[in-house]
Amino acid sequence: MADVRPFRAERYSERAGPLADLVAPPYDVIGPDERLEYLALSPYNVVHLTLPESADQAARELDTWREQGLLALDGEPAAWALSQSYVGPDGVERTRNGVVVALRLEPYDRRIVLPHVRTHASVKEERLRILRATRTQLEPIFLLHDGDPVELPDREPDLAIGGDRLWRIDSLPRISEQLLIADGHHRYETALAFHEEDGSEVSAWMMVVLVSTREEGLTIFPTHRVAQRAADVGGTEIERPSNGLPGVVVYRRAGYTLVEGDGLDVELVDRLPLEGVSYTPRREDAEAAVDRGDADAAVLVRPAPIDAVFERARRGEVLPQKTTYFFPKLTSGLLFFPLGD
Repeated sequence: MADVRPFRAERYSERAGPLADLVAPPYDVIGPDERLEYLALSPYNVVHLTLPESADQAARELDTWREQGLLALDGEPAAWALSQSYVGPDGVERTRNGVVVALRLEPYDRRIVLPHVRTHASVKEERLRILRATRTQLEPIFLLHDGDPVELPDREPDLAIGGDRLWRIDSLPRISEQLLIADGHHRYETALAFHEEDGSEVSAWMMVVLVSTREEGLTIFPTHRVAQRAADVGGTEIERPSNGLPGVVVYRRAGYTLVEGDGLDVELVDRLPLEGVSYTPRREDAEAAVDRGDADAAVLVRPAPIDAVFERARRGEVLPQKTTYFFPKLTSGLLFFPLGD
């Protein structure tokens, strides 16, 4: 069964400046230009740690911030209720709630924490260097469970920025026995590797956000493919779909084709002869790339159902990359989890 507990969070103090200048999205959704923009916001922006020039630089920055009182460690362990209000890629406003806790790391073969996509060794090596140097969990990862949604306290939040609100809470909702990694596979596997070489009890824990699959604001959005080259995929010519997609649809300047096959849309797409693939959650952006002549084809997919992703993960199956697009991303810089010396 998943083992979770409160933890002593480290947070920015008022000395660090406005919180809006200090937080950022997770490292893996920040491009080179965006990185420079976040770095310029403040010398203490979290991106100085999550996307540093080097792991040693991140460690030096973190040590300096602590010496200067820019970070403060909570006196007592706590769990946190997290509420994120957002407008999704579909233009609909929603609120997604979860709970921030420390999770005991479990190897995948224990079948307690379940992955659903493949990872890349080079990314994990980079994250491991930063974790070794800082000995701090800098960003939470996002997992799903089949237990109860968290109840938000009926009071002002302890921390708020943008659409994010955080409350300390005394009790946790019921958490299910198995957890599915939604976002953060590389960081989870990095934490496992670090604990294996470190061997301490404190490194056996990781800061995570748990969201119930019964949470109303939980939504998976599709990730459409934009291909520079696409061979003939066969299928049936159709009119432009207007009210949702009937399946996997390939758009070229010549028109739309419905691709036939079994499985989730992303499983079917994974078998198509596509080259030079990029991704977007917005159908109109994928189609526009073809219209401009920047791509040969746009492959439009429906979102993967959460229960289907969970079911395959329970069977030990790994799905293609970009199977799921959970929105919004978690905000980095609200809470840190130091692992000690």
